[in-house]
Amino acid sequence: MTPSERAAAQRESLRALGPHLTPEMISGTTALCAAALDPGLLEGVEVRRDLVYGPHERHRLDVYTSGEGGGRPVLVYVHGGGFVVGQKSAPGSPFFGNLGGWAVRAGYVAVVINYRLAPESTWPGGAEDIARAIGWVVENAAAHGGDPERIFLAGQSAGAMHVADYLAQPGLHGPHGRALSGAVLVSCLYDVGRATDNPMHRAYWGEDRSRWAAMGSLDALVELDLPLLLTVSEFDEPEFLDHARRLAATWWERHRDYPPMHLLSGQNHLSPIYGIGTDTDVLGPLLERFIAAHARPGERGAR
Repeated sequence: MTPSERAAAQRESLRALGPHLTPEMISGTTALCAAALDPGLLEGVEVRRDLVYGPHERHRLDVYTSGEGGGRPVLVYVHGGGFVVGQKSAPGSPFFGNLGGWAVRAGYVAVVINYRLAPESTWPGGAEDIARAIGWVVENAAAHGGDPERIFLAGQSAGAMHVADYLAQPGLHGPHGRALSGAVLVSCLYDVGRATDNPMHRAYWGEDRSRWAAMGSLDALVELDLPLLLTVSEFDEPEFLDHARRLAATWWERHRDYPPMHLLSGQNHLSPIYGIGTDTDVLGPLLERFIAAHARPGERGAR
């Protein structure tokens, strides 16, 4: 089967699983993407696990590097999990080692972080943890072959919302507020005041829904002076597609231009990240073009 034939078959499989994050959809997508990964993706990659970036037991990160040379762009990744679950890596799982291996092959250093989970950590705890992690990366990137002046921050789902919150709140940035060259948001909710009322959202944003609107990132992102790459998937949860449309509409109202938003054809909520490193990868090529455009030595994304 050719890559295009595999992509077509994957599209139909993902379509059949449906857009909603049911146990069947999650397990089906996980199995489909895991089976497509190159088992040698981490060959030649040095993985330095569970490095400490803060005082909490969840303040741990993994670094993926070639172990050779230096001055490479650094991709910091923040996992999803509905605010209440998720890991940077787990025994027996290829995720998110697939992203780390892909990044090293592409010429980057990858940093994949854990962060505190709800309900122990509530808004803006995720953004606060990202601020700590970015500080660690700025101070330690060079020791792992990375360039502290070429850092890209990416997140998916809840991780994307934490990244968006970090970008929207410069008061959290501290001395490293201009450290980023760009940011990537994969399937993000932007207009929190209109988010679905469910237990996971209440665990992080609180029981008083009247306060949620002030926790949104939409207005700040639309005015942000930093290179962005935004994606949503064709078979995403309807809520994520709706929020992408709202951001696009607001962006147009403010700038009479379109946002840097990509609709990932044939993908669902999980497959863009889980599929990085496969021959049907749609997100990896976008990331490579984005990083190449904004990671020129001596330049840094503006705020």
